[in-house]
Amino acid sequence: MMNLGDIKKVVIVGGAGHVGLPFGLVLADNGYEVTALDRDEASVRALNEGRMPFMEAGAPELLARMIEAGRLVASTDKSSVSDADVVVVVVGTPVDEHLNPDPNAVLDLFKELSEFFHPGQLVILRSTVFPGVTRKVEDWFASRHPGVSVSFCPERIAEGSALEEITTLPQLVGARSADISQRVEAFFGTVGIKTIRVDPEEAELAKLFTNSWRYIRFATANQFWMMANDLGVDFERVRTAMTAEYPRAADVPSAGFSAGPCLFKDTMQLSAMVGYKFSLGDAAVTVNEGTPQYLVERLEQQFDLSSLTVGILGMAFKADIDDNRSSLSYKLRKLLVFKAARVLCSDPYVVDERLVLQEQLLKESDVVIVATPHSVYRTLSFSQPVVDIWNLYGDGVLI
Repeated sequence: MMNLGDIKKVVIVGGAGHVGLPFGLVLADNGYEVTALDRDEASVRALNEGRMPFMEAGAPELLARMIEAGRLVASTDKSSVSDADVVVVVVGTPVDEHLNPDPNAVLDLFKELSEFFHPGQLVILRSTVFPGVTRKVEDWFASRHPGVSVSFCPERIAEGSALEEITTLPQLVGARSADISQRVEAFFGTVGIKTIRVDPEEAELAKLFTNSWRYIRFATANQFWMMANDLGVDFERVRTAMTAEYPRAADVPSAGFSAGPCLFKDTMQLSAMVGYKFSLGDAAVTVNEGTPQYLVERLEQQFDLSSLTVGILGMAFKADIDDNRSSLSYKLRKLLVFKAARVLCSDPYVVDERLVLQEQLLKESDVVIVATPHSVYRTLSFSQPVVDIWNLYGDGVLI
């Protein structure tokens, strides 16, 4: 079995994405030879040219240094796995159009890469998986490639803050044996990451519970916002009164679109695990996914949308990033295309041929909805009514 000092080469499967690439950059910055293995040829090409394929604070400068130093390279060649001492997998469990998770997706990936594994390698699963998937992966390696160690170590980062949070947040290490735990803890320790040792099943649930808990909290705030609106009360004034110098309510979040590629998906994974009897999670999905519909209904009470041009500012799923995966701004757009005379959408970071320039949107819209609270929007001035459920302008969230 290799010693920690023997670990030089790390391959990250899915290494050009929002989870894999920041981790690869941190490893490379600490002396490892990192290969970002990915199927996305455009992203691989961009990385090898020193260009980030997405926004991440501090990443462009670090990427340029790591490419120049030769410590990070991107590739589409699966055989690079055979050279790795550590294989980090950031391909998680997808949810289909019927909201059913595919627990076989991760195992299918390993079958695809099977010929490249060899004894002594350390395999780290880093993306969220359906409960029990780690056990299936362990069993598969035990029968096909004995001598390969497996651990589930879920990422816990927020997009935009990944480089900072990778090294400042504690890392859960889910491993079946003390020996594997020690190897994984030592690996993370070389880049200054504190670890918490748990069983694989505990790590799987901790990741899913964390994201579902956040999703439920956001749904609670959004439900409160709807209730207050229906009574003609500004929820933000209520929330301020609740939380001011009162610790027991300090964690009540503000209202807003709760979306993205993780919170909704992981809540649905938990629901599927218990036969779709996760009442709180199912209710959270109904509330959060229904927020755009509620907003449109409130607008219809005040405006004749059929005669208006409605502008949507912000198409990313959260502020100050360029990631529009699962963004509720697009659901809002779809609803308004049916209701309004015309819909214009803009975002300073998202690349989408359907978007227009911000200047055109502000000039031609009769009503503007701030769907994503990008910081650059704080200085905008409007000549038309503005719907601001994020309270970006401090005027409250009553619609």
